Amino acid sequence: MAGLRGPDSSEDRRRFDDRAVLPETVDVNIRQLDPIPAPRAFLKELPLRDTMRDLVLSSRQAIRDVLDGRDDRLLVIVGPCSIHDPKAAHEYAQRLAAVNKELDDRLLIVMRVYFEKPRTTIGWKGLINDPDLDGQFNIRKGMWLARKVLTDVLSMGLPTATEWLDPITPQYLCDLISWGAIGARNTESQVHRELASGLSMPVGFKNSTDGSIKAAADSCYAASCEHHFLSINLDGRVIAAETKGNPDCHLVLRGSSHGPNYDAQSVADAMTALKASKAGGPSEHGLVIDAAHGNCGKDETREAQVVEEIAARIATGEPGISGIMMESFLEGGHQKPAPLSQLVYGQSVTDACVPWARTEELLHTLAAAVASRRAA
Repeated sequence: MAGLRGPDSSEDRRRFDDRAVLPETVDVNIRQLDPIPAPRAFLKELPLRDTMRDLVLSSRQAIRDVLDGRDDRLLVIVGPCSIHDPKAAHEYAQRLAAVNKELDDRLLIVMRVYFEKPRTTIGWKGLINDPDLDGQFNIRKGMWLARKVLTDVLSMGLPTATEWLDPITPQYLCDLISWGAIGARNTESQVHRELASGLSMPVGFKNSTDGSIKAAADSCYAASCEHHFLSINLDGRVIAAETKGNPDCHLVLRGSSHGPNYDAQSVADAMTALKASKAGGPSEHGLVIDAAHGNCGKDETREAQVVEEIAARIATGEPGISGIMMESFLEGGHQKPAPLSQLVYGQSVTDACVPWARTEELLHTLAAAVASRRAA
């Protein structure tokens, strides 16, 4: 029914005969259906260049090596809570790329480039959904911009990470992504477990919003298995997808509605639970701690302190910490979404972020902690 513009379209009615499903019985609550070009059209317009391909492949393997304990660097996924301004994202990536060159012997830095935002109720759902932050929902433009931002970041030598929310989006973007996340609200979702089973990069499942890690552990196991489900191919055709399973899924501790879970005891308990579960793979070696969200109460000052606390523990050789996530942008704090002309440049429009100067300090602190861990 993709051609329908609404349930009362006279043009669409003429295309149906008495034997067809009539518009009165479908799309009753749909105002408009706008066709979007197939993924292949976007891949041709903004292709993955050879240097970008090599970076994606090598960084995916490097992430696997860190998660499996073959590489003693710390995985650091850092960047804005969400991307809303490609210009600001470009400037942030330039700064992060410079630090990456200095610290890449101790840190495996991956830029957080998030385009889809799950909402507790309603709100701005990200660059893909509403790229102009004006309620016009130009999704075609948003998808193009998302791909443009990713190619831009990769061209600076930085791997990228994103959260997978809509099951169709990966066909448009996954060739450019080195690490993926499944959020706390979707950890128990069968759709997202199936999706992760076919993704080509390591995927982190966050603990549930209530703090339980069982759902995430179950997801790691489920996503490692074969699945069959409906999807689309690069030409936009509906297909029956058959996956081989993703062996690189792992746990992300992000705190909960009850408080933080980044402390040493929580990490030890989580590792014990993971080893007793069917999760396997990277979960036998370590996990990733998200310093934002429930672990800091969405307070950027507290988030920076959490990172420092984790760094101090890494320096002493605490086992089980393979990586850390941090929400960071050019300016600290956050603001309400609005058209770009009305916004503070480089400040988040979703969760509060650590400002750049503080971020740079924290990255050096984490690098020093890895050096101390090696010396110990």
